[in-house]
Amino acid sequence: MGTALVYHEDMTEARLLWEDPECEIESPERLTTSLERLQQCGLEQRCLRLTAREASEAELGLVHSPEYVALVRGTQALGTRELQALSRQYDAIYFHPSTFHCAQLAAGAGLQLVDAVLTGAVHNGLALVRPPGHHSQRAAANGFCVFNNVALAAKHAQEKHGLQRILIVDWDVHHGQGIQYTFEDDPSILYFSWHRYEHGRFWPYLRESNADTVGQGQGRGFTVNLPWNQGQMQATPECFAHLTQLLQVLAGGRVCAVLEGGYHLESLSQSVCMMVQALLGDPAPPLSGPMVPHHSALESIQSVRAAQAPHWRSLQQEGPVPVPSPSNHSPEGKPSTLLPGGSEFKTAAAQAAAALSSLLDQLCLQPTPPIRTAVALTSLGAGLVLPPDALCEKGSAPQEETQAWARLHEALAKDEALTALGKVLYLLDGILDGQVSSGIAATPAPAAAATLDVAIRRGLSQGAQRLLCVAVGQLDRPSDLADDGRSLWLNIRGKEAAALSTFHVSVPLPATTGGFLNCVLALVLPLAYGFQPDLVLLALGPAHGLQDPQAALLAALLRVPAGGRVLALVDAESTPQLAGVLARVLCGEAPPSLGPFSMASPEDTQALMYLRGQLEPHWKMLQVAAPV
Repeated sequence: MGTALVYHEDMTEARLLWEDPECEIESPERLTTSLERLQQCGLEQRCLRLTAREASEAELGLVHSPEYVALVRGTQALGTRELQALSRQYDAIYFHPSTFHCAQLAAGAGLQLVDAVLTGAVHNGLALVRPPGHHSQRAAANGFCVFNNVALAAKHAQEKHGLQRILIVDWDVHHGQGIQYTFEDDPSILYFSWHRYEHGRFWPYLRESNADTVGQGQGRGFTVNLPWNQGQMQATPECFAHLTQLLQVLAGGRVCAVLEGGYHLESLSQSVCMMVQALLGDPAPPLSGPMVPHHSALESIQSVRAAQAPHWRSLQQEGPVPVPSPSNHSPEGKPSTLLPGGSEFKTAAAQAAAALSSLLDQLCLQPTPPIRTAVALTSLGAGLVLPPDALCEKGSAPQEETQAWARLHEALAKDEALTALGKVLYLLDGILDGQVSSGIAATPAPAAAATLDVAIRRGLSQGAQRLLCVAVGQLDRPSDLADDGRSLWLNIRGKEAAALSTFHVSVPLPATTGGFLNCVLALVLPLAYGFQPDLVLLALGPAHGLQDPQAALLAALLRVPAGGRVLALVDAESTPQLAGVLARVLCGEAPPSLGPFSMASPEDTQALMYLRGQLEPHWKMLQVAAPV
């Protein structure tokens, strides 16, 4: 079990044989540069390397017409002039005598990856392929794409493995209209595309790339387009690590990533490395820049919610979703190529390129700590099963130091509490020193609040600049904790929904699966990203009320914005199964399923909406993730 990397060097054979400024960016160097960067960073060596196979013509027929497959096969025998003439019949396409072989390998790599993941040979993987595929249609090449690699992989998963629900997330800068057309009436495929649209002025200039296109027939509601209408995508390489890790909490972590576009070689290779790091379970590096959503992005998100609300009950709980009024913009003619023209764009593009170059100069892959997760428990040893990347830690902080901290609270005077505190301090120092990525420690119930108070003080005094404490259960915020912006206290299972200050938030524990997801996705995660902590304390105190899968999901999601630096404190009376599942998610594995979905209660929804209304003026990220 691990991460697969599917590749074949023959996919570098096809190249442009004539001058064409539009097509020259789709070059073999897209693959070779990315593979070299993976090797330089030691990531390729950590993957299971699979040599891509060709997709058969029968497999290509899952999406493409026999006539189209025959046409592409025929390009193997054409000369340069004939290839150029055929290429002109399509939008942004060039053919080469090796195109058919390369495209068969690209499609076959996706099928091979699906087989490896669904048979349990690997957890997840990346197919590093070209030509790309998501613009290709049943009987037409388009936008550098010959065969629709991802659509074929999804069809293969349905036909061979019997999958009934597949999510396709397409975050290429261009809309993958080929995938959309393939599945627009299929309710078993949920297609989500995040792309530049710019009110239809960005390639492929399609009306159906907008938010109000939701699918057809039985597939209505299963096509979700999130169009970006202003500026560029602004997706930095580390953004892809975060996106990948957030996806890994779904479907038991069975993620098959397939390369589509990407034509800035340095940025592409960095982004590929970031994605592979995430697939391997490594912590994501912090996001750069202010965590404030752009107004145009909020307009787009609201447009999507309005378009999708009739098709999803979970989006209807808030009542009618207002459609944002369109921003002032004047229609302009289409640019003549894939790359928008015009002097204004060129100036903006030059500035963006300079900013990206500066960022990439500073950006480096974060070194993985020698120990991914350390587990220090006093009474949960029996029956505890840890993943390979976790260490059962037996160390403890020096006795004098532990005793000095214990003097702050009478509850820490007993031997059991003192022993547990020493382990907590030892793990905390390891995380802050970079020797350990994350940790789990058990605390006796009577000393839980006191231990958490010491952990907060210790973390802030030992170098944590921003400490997020998520306290679940009967745990009160320390009365003398400064409201200085260095710590954010979030209590789940509070008596009522209350924003006692900007950095002191309390919310009741929701009673349903839907309510819990609302709480985590529409409150906890946006607050965590807005705060940008360099350390998270997750305290599961007495009577915390979380089921093991809920605790695991909470830990898995908190791990993402914190760069993996999470210390989980569990009640010493908890089961060893809880410690085991927390260890697995903190090592990068997927959390277990929450079970059957049940809608949030009106009371839980109302409490969350009230709380968000209190907090939105101070936490702008809450504007993005409205409760569902």
